[in-house]
Amino acid sequence: MKQSLQLKLGQQLTMTPQLQQAIRLLQLSTVDLQQEIQQALESNPLLEVSEEEESGTPPEQRDEIEAATGDGPLQSLEQAATDASGDGTEWDSDTAQMTLPDELPVDTQWEDLLPSASAPPPQGDDFSDMDFEGRNSASETLREQLLWQLSLTRLSDTDRLIALSIIDDTDDNGRLVISVEDIHDSMPSDLDIDLDEVVAVLHRLQQFEPAGVCTRDLQECLLVQLQQLPPSTPWLEQAKSILSRHINQLGSRDYSQILRRTRLKEPELKEVLALIQTLDPNPGKSAVPDTIDYVVPDVFVSKKNGRWLVELNPDIAPKLRINAGYASLIKRADSSADNTFLRDNLQEARWFLKSLHSRNETLMKVASKIVEHQRNFLEYGEEAMKPLVLHDIAEAIEMHESTISRVTTQKYMHTPRGIFELKYFFSSHVATTSGGECSSTAIRALIKKLVAAENPRKPLSDNKITRLLEEQGIKVARRTIAKYRDTLFIPPSNERKRLV
Repeated sequence: MKQSLQLKLGQQLTMTPQLQQAIRLLQLSTVDLQQEIQQALESNPLLEVSEEEESGTPPEQRDEIEAATGDGPLQSLEQAATDASGDGTEWDSDTAQMTLPDELPVDTQWEDLLPSASAPPPQGDDFSDMDFEGRNSASETLREQLLWQLSLTRLSDTDRLIALSIIDDTDDNGRLVISVEDIHDSMPSDLDIDLDEVVAVLHRLQQFEPAGVCTRDLQECLLVQLQQLPPSTPWLEQAKSILSRHINQLGSRDYSQILRRTRLKEPELKEVLALIQTLDPNPGKSAVPDTIDYVVPDVFVSKKNGRWLVELNPDIAPKLRINAGYASLIKRADSSADNTFLRDNLQEARWFLKSLHSRNETLMKVASKIVEHQRNFLEYGEEAMKPLVLHDIAEAIEMHESTISRVTTQKYMHTPRGIFELKYFFSSHVATTSGGECSSTAIRALIKKLVAAENPRKPLSDNKITRLLEEQGIKVARRTIAKYRDTLFIPPSNERKRLV
């Protein structure tokens, strides 16, 4: 094979380490960014937190704080003891002048030498406020609650084995996910357990808290909760009768059929339904509260002097700088290992700071353009939301759509109307009869408004909502209305029907 040299022209995108770092920081959420900054501070000695920006304390006051905390000049023992006690009490001069021996016995305790040097523990309400571990600990699961109640119940070994199997097959909603026959078949054959014994243990577990756990379906769940109410509860027997015989009509809200079969009057049926509505269809979820995820906004939007202003949240990340002491140790012509280490970390620190600055600039540009485009939303609410897509913002700030997508993901904006993810302000459009465009978010707000104002006896159907929107100049298909209604968790008209 003959060898030859060829010259080719081409274009290729090279992802430099700086570009990769900038892209990665751009798509991080606030919590992830704080972790990334903390990791960079721990791994790079040339990065440090700017104390002036972090504490906001003037330099002349900072010297006093350092002296009081022991970071500055050493204090006298009397002054340190007074500061530690916090109550301004005077200490004995003999104690202050006491010196420790060079050698101490092995079993010597510090309390024996300095009995009054330890500050008293906080008492009262202040001590309860310091229970950080208890506040942040995970809540007890439903299974753990049931097992704890089972440990307090007197059962035979066989019944306890059946109860453990039932608890293991109960989901987080408190519902038994398999049949009693399957539980009976899973029991060891040498125990000779009857099906009636499994049912008896099941009924025993159904008396546990929360009321309605370990039930096989919704009907049994609600009936078990009714059975645990006092017999003097008004309309208790009527509620049991409706759940036992007419639960299908109740689910379809066929109240006329229920009135005819139960021979109740409409005011009486309303009282019975009010009692049924106090029951919990998913008792397991109410027993274990959901964890709350808090959102830290990245930008703040406020109106000042008739103008909407966008500001970055100064608390989402500490102010960083390069350590001048370490940077001054770098020598240009030195190629030693220590000098190379400092020089490489200095370059990484500069890249990191530049990437953070670029992230903040891009976030401010995108947020400002969003506020400029959605000013009517800030003024009048969701119904005034305008159509907006990523391409519109990308074209306005001359960036790629992928960059806009990274910036708007898991980034939040604090507005007078609440905290919203930046992606919330983007929506498709629907044509209007006047030739304009209407945002899908605005259409959802109109649907929610129409449903809230409807007659509960005759809820609006999807076709009716379509005609009402068309009267307002918005052309929307019925299937689109159904899709938007599902996203708003609004049930169909037949399920929204209720007695007034």
